[in-house]
Amino acid sequence: MESLPDRMAATEAILDGFTEQTGIEVELVGIEEAQAPQLLMSAALSDDLPDVMMSFPLGLVQQMNALEMLDTGTTARVLESLGEDTFAPKALELVSADGTRLAVPSDGWSQVLVYRTDLFEEAGLEPPTTYESLMTAAQQLTGDGRFGIALATDASDVFTQQTFEFLALGNGCELVDDAGEILIDSPQCLTTFELYRDLGGEVSPAGTQTVDSTRASYFNGQAAMVMWSTYILDELAGLRDDALPNCEECGEDPQFLVHNSGVVAAVTGPHGDGRNSFGEIASFVPVDAGNPESSQQLIEYMMSTGYVDWLAMAPEGKSPMRSGTRENPTEFADAWAQLEMGVDRKAPLSDFFDEQTLEILTSVGETIDRWAIPQGQGPLIGAFQAELPLAANLAELTTGSITPEQAAEQVATAAKGMVD
Repeated sequence: MESLPDRMAATEAILDGFTEQTGIEVELVGIEEAQAPQLLMSAALSDDLPDVMMSFPLGLVQQMNALEMLDTGTTARVLESLGEDTFAPKALELVSADGTRLAVPSDGWSQVLVYRTDLFEEAGLEPPTTYESLMTAAQQLTGDGRFGIALATDASDVFTQQTFEFLALGNGCELVDDAGEILIDSPQCLTTFELYRDLGGEVSPAGTQTVDSTRASYFNGQAAMVMWSTYILDELAGLRDDALPNCEECGEDPQFLVHNSGVVAAVTGPHGDGRNSFGEIASFVPVDAGNPESSQQLIEYMMSTGYVDWLAMAPEGKSPMRSGTRENPTEFADAWAQLEMGVDRKAPLSDFFDEQTLEILTSVGETIDRWAIPQGQGPLIGAFQAELPLAANLAELTTGSITPEQAAEQVATAAKGMVD
């Protein structure tokens, strides 16, 4: 997301302030997340690695660590200077491997389930907080030109895997255990595969459903539910012209959809234990590129003087992983709560969303969970996201080409090949 023109411009402005303060020039290069592994390998071969990677996701951090590209010494010095106790403990845990901090966690977002409260109330349905209530609602709300849910099925997009992992974590489904044994074909995971088949094959729009098409289906009223990241919230509020809600009722009331939408942070399955939810943490990553002093200064600036401006680019998807300073422990959390979201129009989150939704945003650093990393198998998740075996099999599963058992077996085989 940070390679979008508006965010590149905002980042350049922050970096200009850094250069003015330190005299250190910075060249900013925007890349797509999917390009990162190949670009990094190419840069390593040509001895032209960047000094710092900005807004890097957890899987890529773990992958870079496995390739011995990280400058963990600079990371340690940054965290010591800023104070580890000013960061969310869960975020620090997820950017670690074997007790070593790999990166400096900056911000995060949660995957959420957004649903039409008006349709649920009209049908007498409970909020979709469990597998059973989710499937029941999706079935009952399918018909008369509307689908119960818009579900990701794009075989080439990590968004599809993220959607599955969101559901899987709520059912106690893990990719791997502490010993490196692959668990994606476990009974817990098979239940999630079955749910995904039923949702994607019966009550979601046909054809390949992408990050854009799922959002569009919810915004135009074609779907009663959608799984997305918290980045959807400013668009849901009608603050971004290139992604405006355009449901039938939205013509007379542009705020109709945001006022008739609820947000669920986790969906619990029959094997679930109320555990944390799926999300992503973005980090500043010093790379072993021979310029540690300037890298340290840059990251410290971005996490202090420039931090609020960094979060302000998209506060709905950038919950702070550093709450404040030693002197003022809540400085950044307090400033973030007052930030306005949006692109073409700006407004505070509190203008549109209730306390429950705001709590989801403020607690990202405490509630986030992920596959593989807590089990000490971080490099696996990087390779898993790069090769996308789960997304490919989910695409086949939702078309009926394979069974849940076959999907689980094929994904397990692929994953085992990555750890052997």
